[in-house]
Amino acid sequence: MTSDNRIGPPRFGSERDMLRAFLDYHRATLVMKCEGVTDEELRQQSMPPSTLSLLGLVRHMAEVERAWFRRVFEDNDAPMVWSDKIDFQAAYDASASTRSEAFVAWDAEVENSRRIEREAESLDQAGYQPRWGEEVSLRMVMVHVLLEYGRHNGHADFVREGVDGTVGA
Repeated sequence: MTSDNRIGPPRFGSERDMLRAFLDYHRATLVMKCEGVTDEELRQQSMPPSTLSLLGLVRHMAEVERAWFRRVFEDNDAPMVWSDKIDFQAAYDASASTRSEAFVAWDAEVENSRRIEREAESLDQAGYQPRWGEEVSLRMVMVHVLLEYGRHNGHADFVREGVDGTVGA
């Protein structure tokens, strides 16, 4: 990986500022884990039977951003990025994907998510989660997406070690 240019979350701040900063920190972490490798290396899968790759994680997180911000707060029927149905696993198949394709989609979803969060009057703003059939707060969505990034960035550590050839070293 290249140098760490992430901006760390503040030590003090409002709940909203903290959630926003931690989300952006984890978004930057995913980007950092994908730096300095080729498209082929980004598509390199973890050990069998897993099909997980760094590019698959980027694609998956684009789906997560869309499902939890766009579909909840703007358009409950917005299609998924890489699936005709609500299939988060489809994004993991990055075998024909490129860095450009995946990151253009991910960047667009992140920017949309940021806009939705900025325009919301409160963390208590309610949106409708179509998969659950019930309302959820912006606060819950931000925490959920933050946890998704934390979990998947842990996976990215493992996959990146395999790409770098440092597993078991």
